[in-house]
Amino acid sequence: MAAGSSIGTLFKITTWGESHGKAIGVVVDGCPAGLALNEEDIQKLLDRRKPGQSKFTTRRNEGDQVEILSGVFDGKTTGTTISMIVWNQDQRSRDYSQIADCYRPGHADYTFDEKYGFRDYRGGGRSSARETIGRVAAGAIAEKFLEELGIRFTTYTRAIGPVEIDADRMDTAELNNNKLCMPDAEAAKKAEAYLEEKMAEQDSVGGVVECVVSGLPKGLGEPVFEKLDANLAKAMVSIGAVKGFEIGAGFDAAKSCGSGNNDVFRMKGGQVEKATNHSGGVLGGISDGSDLIFRTAFKPTPSIARTQPTVNRFGEEIDLEIHGRHDPVVVPRAVVVVEAMAAITIMDQLLLAMTSRMDRIVDFWKK
Repeated sequence: MAAGSSIGTLFKITTWGESHGKAIGVVVDGCPAGLALNEEDIQKLLDRRKPGQSKFTTRRNEGDQVEILSGVFDGKTTGTTISMIVWNQDQRSRDYSQIADCYRPGHADYTFDEKYGFRDYRGGGRSSARETIGRVAAGAIAEKFLEELGIRFTTYTRAIGPVEIDADRMDTAELNNNKLCMPDAEAAKKAEAYLEEKMAEQDSVGGVVECVVSGLPKGLGEPVFEKLDANLAKAMVSIGAVKGFEIGAGFDAAKSCGSGNNDVFRMKGGQVEKATNHSGGVLGGISDGSDLIFRTAFKPTPSIARTQPTVNRFGEEIDLEIHGRHDPVVVPRAVVVVEAMAAITIMDQLLLAMTSRMDRIVDFWKK
């Protein structure tokens, strides 16, 4: 039976653990030997997703301290399997005992019961957002690898509910000045006010994360089933709460005409370049050297404090009140998860692309 906990071909990760189990972790295969790596490199990214950083995140008190168990020696990767673990410290499983037999609206309770005939109801088990710790830890390795090639990520909150950043006010320095990871101070203030309003109503909010990847070489991705954008879409939609993915102009391309949507080619400094980037850096499933730009839409957090009608596993209609500690919006903490999954996907595509041309294989082995 395939458990569906792995992603990647040459650079492959497998996450494990449950929200209220003893620990969460990840096993990483395919990282080349000699990459400088330590626990601080991993911790930097994990600190961006950990709970309790503002009033807009869950109050669960977790330090999310990572331990590297294998695959690193004397500060360098060994080329063998890298295993990492984060111990859970602040589980309150009692908060979930009342819903052991209930199907929470918007959660995977019902589908888990239908698929397995059994489920871990404590915080959602494997479908919990806490599973993303393993993704972020693996993504930190991929980002460190990509930094060596000059590939950089700028990832931020584009929208929270109806509040969207204004491109004319965009300032990436602002990302460190607000807890919503919005590169627009005015939009961040409006989003905070909107969130406080919905929290007072015992409700939650969704939003959009945008990621810009610069420095990508041309030629990543395959023309049919292993397209770069197709693999990115799979990686993003595999994140819990994601309900939409678009690249470049995205759904706006459906409203335009070919004359406006086509990116014309020009010569600049002896190199072929596009005058615009409606494609988002991908043509025919293959990177074209422009910035890779995509967006991921997150639904509102399904766990809300207000009473909701539902049913239980005995077929009885009931009213349900969900207790415990939950994010009123997942988007600010999801920014780094999106970035990590993009890094994992791109690293895998880079390794795969190394074998796509005979002349480059010959150059490598005949040096």
